Amino acid sequence: MTLAFRELTGKVIGAAIEVHAVLGPGFLESLYAQALALELRARGVAFERELVVPVRYRGQEIGCHRLDLLVEGRVVVELKAARDLETVHFAVVRSYLKATGCEHGLLLNFARPTLQVRRVGVRSGYGVGSPART
Repeated sequence: MTLAFRELTGKVIGAAIEVHAVLGPGFLESLYAQALALELRARGVAFERELVVPVRYRGQEIGCHRLDLLVEGRVVVELKAARDLETVHFAVVRSYLKATGCEHGLLLNFARPTLQVRRVGVRSGYGVGSPART
C-alpha cells in the first residue's frame, strides 16, 4: 500500500476511532455511518455516502451495489455493527473494490468494545486480520 493510501486510510481510521470513542458499541450501522460522515466532514476528508455503483457482467449492467462510503474516490469503506467479522464481509468489500475499480478498502466493525479495523485489498485472498488468517 502506498504512503498516500496509508495516510488517507489513517485519516478514516482516526475518524472512526473518534466515533467509536464517543458512541461506543451497541448502535445500528446507520447511526455509525451518519456519525462517521459528520466526523470526516469536520476533518476535511472528501467522501460520497451510499454511492450507487453499477455491477456489470459481460459488459451488461445487471444491478448495482450501494457503498457505505467512498473516500476521495479511492478507498471503499464498509461499516458493520456485528458481533464478529466473517469471511463474507471481506468478500463483499472485495466485490465493491472490483465494481469501483479501487484497490483499497476498509472494513470497520463498531459492535466490539474496541473498534475493529481491517484493511482489504483486491489482490489479497482475505483482508488483513480476517477470520481466515487469525
